[in-house]
Amino acid sequence: MAGDFEVQFIDRGERTARFVVRGVTPAFANGLRRAIIADVPTLSIDSVRIIENSSVMFDEQISLRLGLVPLTTPPAEFEEGDSVTLALDVRGPDTAYSGDLVSNHELVGPADENVPIIELKYPETADSPQRLELEADAVMGPGREHAKNQGGIAVGYRNLQTVDVVGDRDAFGDDPGESSILRGVIEESAAEHAVAGTDGVAPENGRLVPSETFDNDLSQRYPGKEVEVRDVSDAFVFHVESDGSMSIDELVLTAADTLFDRAAELEQAVSL
Repeated sequence: MAGDFEVQFIDRGERTARFVVRGVTPAFANGLRRAIIADVPTLSIDSVRIIENSSVMFDEQISLRLGLVPLTTPPAEFEEGDSVTLALDVRGPDTAYSGDLVSNHELVGPADENVPIIELKYPETADSPQRLELEADAVMGPGREHAKNQGGIAVGYRNLQTVDVVGDRDAFGDDPGESSILRGVIEESAAEHAVAGTDGVAPENGRLVPSETFDNDLSQRYPGKEVEVRDVSDAFVFHVESDGSMSIDELVLTAADTLFDRAAELEQAVSL
């Protein structure tokens, strides 16, 4: 991946992250959002072969539930169209969970093991317990073809913002009310007028400050001050949530690579 831009993480978890991308245009920011959702291929169950299903649920309903189970997808291991086989065999009285799926590839399996598929009983009037036995093929495909392949389940962005202190607020003036409410992330540029937020970190110019650390209220961050909020034109704050099929880093880097690959293809086509 190549590109003259900078990425800085604000917070990073196992499946969610916020980060700032600097030196990009709104078009690139939106392109990255769309690529995370639509262009990153993941494995998902595409076809199911039912061997035995004596549960109360139709085969089609079982298959639908299986298709919505996120599967771990190591990006470098597969190409679009590649497949992996999984098997499941559970007898009642028990509940079949996603974790009961057994894959023929050591790096592929359910991203969450506690997704319930069906509760199996042992009816008193039956000679044997209910059973669900099946095989399923998971196919590598992009999110634009089906929502079950969307590794990025929640992706959004907004401009990074900064705050300028323009004067003192009149002690007898109107309460700033809704005009002081801000949601997102600010880049500190008036630290000399700011007070520490709930994170306890001392204000410092250039620091990225999530608005929840001052209860989204600028009058708490800059007490007694008149402020103006402005966008940082070439910096965007992304919030990305993964379904667990791949890590946040893999998801974002793969999406960015698809953008550069498509740009290279377009450049080559135009130059012909």
